[in-house]
Amino acid sequence: MSPSSSSTKSKRSSSKPRASGSSSRRKTGATDLSVAGITNYATACRWLYSHINHEHQRIVTYNNRTFSLERTRRLLNRLGQPHQELKFVHVAGTKGKGSTCAMVTSVLKTSGYTVGLYTSPHLVDLRERITIDGQMIGYADFTETMRLIAAEVKKLGGTPPTFYEIMTVAALRYFADQAVDIAVLETGLGGRLDATNIVTPLVCGMTQISLDHTQILGKDEALIAKEKAGIFKKNVPVVSIEQSPEVTQVFQEAAQSVGAPIEFNGKQVDFSYRFQASRELGPHTRVCITTPTSRWEHLPVPLRGEHQALNCGLALAILDKLKGAGFEISDEQVTEGLAATTIAGRMERVCDKPHVVVDGAHNAASIQSLIKALGAYIAYDSLVLIFGCGQDKSVASMLKQVSLGADKVIFTRAKANPRAVEPADLLTQFAEVSGKMAQAAPTLEEALQLANRAVSREDLIIVTGSFYLAGEAKKLFADRMAKLQKQGA
Repeated sequence: MSPSSSSTKSKRSSSKPRASGSSSRRKTGATDLSVAGITNYATACRWLYSHINHEHQRIVTYNNRTFSLERTRRLLNRLGQPHQELKFVHVAGTKGKGSTCAMVTSVLKTSGYTVGLYTSPHLVDLRERITIDGQMIGYADFTETMRLIAAEVKKLGGTPPTFYEIMTVAALRYFADQAVDIAVLETGLGGRLDATNIVTPLVCGMTQISLDHTQILGKDEALIAKEKAGIFKKNVPVVSIEQSPEVTQVFQEAAQSVGAPIEFNGKQVDFSYRFQASRELGPHTRVCITTPTSRWEHLPVPLRGEHQALNCGLALAILDKLKGAGFEISDEQVTEGLAATTIAGRMERVCDKPHVVVDGAHNAASIQSLIKALGAYIAYDSLVLIFGCGQDKSVASMLKQVSLGADKVIFTRAKANPRAVEPADLLTQFAEVSGKMAQAAPTLEEALQLANRAVSREDLIIVTGSFYLAGEAKKLFADRMAKLQKQGA
């Protein structure tokens, strides 16, 4: 849908998500409960995971056959082109995408809009990837949507769609069925070939570009930026945080080549932030942003970390463009929406005795920002860092940041990540860059046992390095709490 689409508020108030299983989707012949053996949520997941999942592959070939927008387009066409019924915000970048999307979504929801949010990866529950107004897609709706897609996949022929392509199509079909006012999409890998790039949004947002997936996207920031800029489209405004000179040049050239207006916070957009502490909020960051149509001053950033100020500024710049597209967003709703923002797996405390925090930081820049934020927001004596990451990462760069920030390191691996680096290999590589104390444990549970023996009451344990590991830790502590509550009932 083009930015000039009218009746921004035409669905407002009447388009709240229906109860699970009650979607009024089109009749497409997918009424046979035995389609692809999908009869319930478990069989729907089994069918979905039977498709190629690049998130689990050790080696990924990056081209338009492996990542096929045409395949995604054909499947959407068979499903009635649901993406043509929707308005979108599209966010790409290396770090901060999820946080930026969360803040945009929260403000829009507070402003009275029904908002779909599509993100990846998930931490614990697959359905986290598809939400409306903060509520995960219901089991029945997920099952029905997968059955609908499976019926059309059988008719497509050629190479079957991938796990991620199916999930993206499922999100778009579900959002259209629920008649959301707007959908916020986070790109997965890159941007140019990402399945979400099938849409024409109202605005594109670009978060910080740093080294990640270098074996796939390119060995320097300029090459990575070029792939991310693949989401730029004619006449669709692009807003970005301030980037390095190399990345800025790539973005400017890419925007010019497709005819997309582009603005950078801190340059074309007046943007600033400062760190402070108050009795009400404790240590936190405040941002100011001024555009020709908006003036937001000293707004508290809802998420911890100086880097979140950049993401908050970007979210505000996106919201400003949406105001220009007809969305009604008051200053009070911006303040209230930001304050209501939550996102799992970002400096999330999962246990108090001992103090345990999980974070999905998964590249060197994210690790650096995390450790800086921990020192600013959490008082502790010693930091024990449990770390595990994937083979597709710049491992040496991540380990260097770990070495600079942690007092003790325990290497492990996530059970659900087949691409995970073996803990013993991480230990060997760490010894080459640091003389700090380190150990290896084959599982997260054993790593936590080692950490428990090493900490005092005032120390902090942080589990980080990948969303897989953060998600596993989050689930482990949630299960422990549930078990304790059950015993105490």
